[in-house]
Amino acid sequence: MMKSVRSKICLLIGVLILAAGWPVQGADTDAKYVVDPSWPHKQQQFKWGDMTGAAVDTNGSIWIFNRGKPFIQIYKPDGQFVRAWEDATFKFSHHLKIDHEGNIWTSDAATHVIQKWTPEGKLLLTLGTLGKAGCDENHFDKPTDMAITKTGDIFVSDGYGNTRVVHFNKAGKFVKEWGTRGDGSGQFVLPHTIAVDSKGHVYVGDRNSARIEVFDQDAKLLAVWSDLIMPWGLWVSPQDEIWVCGASPARDPQTGKWIIAPPNDQIVMKLTPDGKVAGKWPLPKGQDGVEKPGEVNWVHCIVLDAKGSIYLGDIKGKRIQKFVRREP
Repeated sequence: MMKSVRSKICLLIGVLILAAGWPVQGADTDAKYVVDPSWPHKQQQFKWGDMTGAAVDTNGSIWIFNRGKPFIQIYKPDGQFVRAWEDATFKFSHHLKIDHEGNIWTSDAATHVIQKWTPEGKLLLTLGTLGKAGCDENHFDKPTDMAITKTGDIFVSDGYGNTRVVHFNKAGKFVKEWGTRGDGSGQFVLPHTIAVDSKGHVYVGDRNSARIEVFDQDAKLLAVWSDLIMPWGLWVSPQDEIWVCGASPARDPQTGKWIIAPPNDQIVMKLTPDGKVAGKWPLPKGQDGVEKPGEVNWVHCIVLDAKGSIYLGDIKGKRIQKFVRREP
């Protein structure tokens, strides 16, 4: 009886959040986001899988990366379908980024490679060795994400099998690596996502230790932001706002281990470059297979467009959603 009452209360809270927009905590107290349930206009023949990556190009189009087919699709901010990479194949898509020259970057954890493409889908560069895992200059072990600076340097979070960051120059030549397994400063448990700001600072979302670690490009540790969020996805705005999606840090009361999956809740957070919380938005968490508009379930990636709308892709929900910023 008590469990049934709790379920009804949780459902009511979720409905209220969807109707009013996300509540906010932090400095950005006037911000409110409301889901656009009509976005995007997905083609009927497309079947989405786990939605793992998203990026916005210079034209404002939203690129999505999923484990269904087509793996990569492009939509306009109004939801209109642009095109898809019909022939591209990936085995375990993870994150997707677009660099300052408009090139598309993908991580495929199953084939152990990071790849650079033209917007039309022509392969330009492969980092790692296709289909072979390792831990050296030419091999990754289930890499998770990549970040590209304005000058073209590439930083890879080699995270599921290895626990390191690998630095390459613009031509794809190995420069250095850093990181060992552990939860000490400068170590990693699972570097799941990575981003860079305009100053070239490298932000590593070490998901399984509830930390974001900040480095300079010489691998010097600048800061450790602990216990703010379990970071699943990172995106840095042109104004160096650090946006993160994931879950609130929580430990299993019996084992003391971090709760990773299923996440206990879902949140989006905006941080300043010095690690202060500028905004924190709890999201209603959906139930497997019955997610309602505005609910997310294992949120994995985040990106914003020029108007401040937030795009979130999730794993269990198998979709990307647009949340429009509403001013009071």
